[in-house]
Amino acid sequence: MIDNMITTIDSWAVKTPDAVVYNYLGETYTYAQLKHASDAIAQALDDLKLPAGAPVMIFGGQQFAMMASFLGAVKAGHAYIPVDTHSPNDRLTMINEIANPAAVIAIDDLPLTVGEQPVIEGKELTALLENTTADYKLTHPVSGDDNYYIIFTSGTTGKPKGVQISHTNLLSYVNWMLSDDFKLGEQPVTLAQPPYSFDLSVMDWAPTLALGGTLTALPKKITDDFKQLFETLPKMNLNVFVSTPSFADICLLEPTFDEAHLPDLSHFLFCGEELTVSTAKNLRERFPHARIFNTYGPTEATVAVTGVEITDALIEKGRLPIGYTKADTDIKVVDEDGNTLPAGQSGEIIISGPSVSKGYLNNPEKTATAFFTEDGKAAYHSGDLGSLDADGMLHYLGRIDFQIKLHGYRIELEEVNHYLDANQWIKQAVAVPKYDANHKVNQMWAYVVPVATDEFANDLQRTTAIKQELKDVMMDYMVPNRFVYQESLPLTANGKVDIKSIIAEVNPA
Repeated sequence: MIDNMITTIDSWAVKTPDAVVYNYLGETYTYAQLKHASDAIAQALDDLKLPAGAPVMIFGGQQFAMMASFLGAVKAGHAYIPVDTHSPNDRLTMINEIANPAAVIAIDDLPLTVGEQPVIEGKELTALLENTTADYKLTHPVSGDDNYYIIFTSGTTGKPKGVQISHTNLLSYVNWMLSDDFKLGEQPVTLAQPPYSFDLSVMDWAPTLALGGTLTALPKKITDDFKQLFETLPKMNLNVFVSTPSFADICLLEPTFDEAHLPDLSHFLFCGEELTVSTAKNLRERFPHARIFNTYGPTEATVAVTGVEITDALIEKGRLPIGYTKADTDIKVVDEDGNTLPAGQSGEIIISGPSVSKGYLNNPEKTATAFFTEDGKAAYHSGDLGSLDADGMLHYLGRIDFQIKLHGYRIELEEVNHYLDANQWIKQAVAVPKYDANHKVNQMWAYVVPVATDEFANDLQRTTAIKQELKDVMMDYMVPNRFVYQESLPLTANGKVDIKSIIAEVNPA
């Protein structure tokens, strides 16, 4: 068990200074380099005399500089806001407006001017990263209830929500990952594939750095090219595979993704979306000696709060459970009136405990709706539908609202609708999920009433134009996969779009 994330990571620079902490496609960095670089960045932030506790935005991909900047920010007492380099400009602008960061660290070139905040970039940043002597004194680091990081998730009305995760929240999660529940082993080599703006990434970097291990980055340019991906995976010497089941499905397309070619791979850790029986079964066949864990948790409760090792016996039972609640956390299932339901009955999953966030950054209305206190503990309305069985195992049954998980990304359908309605070629539209046989969202469809007059000869041209405009204002994963054109959308008795009937049409029984 650890009691301080920052000093724990720094301690490895003393114990094993030459151990590799980060491997970016063969370019390696040591724990000593991580400490000196983060110390130099912390000092640079201090020199800017920023407001105490104000967050710092960090813009980039999966370079070593991201991890050094994260650690440097929290050493200087500032939570960091990771923003992925592939984010649309509008999202970057909105995050900047909502968070009002005191400074920006730009690992990749900023595509626009973010404001009047100081920006650490270019030669200045390179010099900090290459520092080999910096020795920063921890006099005012992030601690206790101070925010450690702020991750922006999808929100309604087109505006993302900044989930505040404190040092205490993070410790609750990391200590669970370091427990006998997972037995990750000492100094693991871990896949770092999810972007750092996606909280699943905390599942790879946080336990690994606490254990003095190595993060092995797999950037988007590799995952987008299957040939490069399949050539790269066997060379990574992985012990721990952290990702979404969707990414595992891609890897399983390659016959050499197996124990013979990755003999050291001992753990699969999944979160972010439903792990299906078919995926789990394929992994068990390919990696018969590896341990496969299914976990569950919203960003608002720090990555994950339940977990279970997937065995052949569980696979034979059908739809996989999402696990037992971690020791310091309470989960209950309630009905619409907030009454706790007995085992076997389905309702909303309520989470309470030390890993639950204090709420959304600068958004008191949304915070008041989703967060509350119960028995002196921070609690959160997950919006997820589930049930607890007699043994305390949690089972996931879907969303109670219109939020979905697609390829591991959480998407508010209302946010997608906001952008659809703003599109110049669309008069009215609604986005709905398309489920596969395993009850998993595998596509998002848009039912669209196009503008009365447009310049397109056919629906293919129309769809191409709509998608192109959407990609300028929203993340690629939020753009619907299929567009169905209608003269009008069905309405309920009170005049609202009948989304349930559209969902039923897309997903016939």
